[in-house]
Amino acid sequence: MFKRLLLALAGTLMVLAGAVRAEVDPNYSVVLLTENFPPYNMAINGKNFAQEDNIDGIAVDVVREMFKRAGVKYSLTLRFPWDRIYKLALEKPSYGVFVTARLPEREQLFKWVGPIGPDDWVLLARGDSAINLASLDEAKQYRIGAYKGDAISEYLADKGVEHSASLRDQENARKLVAGQIDLWATGDPAGRYLAKQEGISGLRTVLRFDSAELYLALNKEMPDEIVAKLQAALDQMRAEGFVDDILNSYL
Repeated sequence: MFKRLLLALAGTLMVLAGAVRAEVDPNYSVVLLTENFPPYNMAINGKNFAQEDNIDGIAVDVVREMFKRAGVKYSLTLRFPWDRIYKLALEKPSYGVFVTARLPEREQLFKWVGPIGPDDWVLLARGDSAINLASLDEAKQYRIGAYKGDAISEYLADKGVEHSASLRDQENARKLVAGQIDLWATGDPAGRYLAKQEGISGLRTVLRFDSAELYLALNKEMPDEIVAKLQAALDQMRAEGFVDDILNSYL
């Protein structure tokens, strides 16, 4: 009797296990979108469109390894502008976008995997600038440049801080040096990296006003099993020191 019960239980467990495995199509593929946001994601040729191996960066290396370990198929495309790819991830069931800040107002819009890396928010001035700030309110008297559609730009607008918005964050580095803006609201280390690529150095951080963690944002219809596999893979990578090693190799 006991033996028959064990056999019946084993059979039930096998059926349940098979059902769990069958919940997600093994050929399910995630469409990943990203933008030029050095040093986290960038086209190797510097252009605003690239695919697969022609994309590089901290987040790209982390995401590739994460999907490999999770055994989840994907395609990867870098496009421009950010507003477009963000909207696609919101609307398309198998789409995801990275890296993006996980903000309270975005929390219910996506399923999240991360964090992939940090992103401090700073105001940069030219090295010869006399500007000194103790708060964001004090910055309101100055001309500020930010990146259109970025979380930092949204944050400034929410705080009532007027600013001009550029389609490419690199433009703000050039505007700052040319005296067209007084302050550049950007991320750190992203801002310093972009300025260096433009041949600009010596910028000064006059205020570090907030910070965010950067994530992979997946469409809300993404299967929970996929999300769980990716998060487990990332957690393992972080525990092994893999994520820190990637960060340090770029900065």
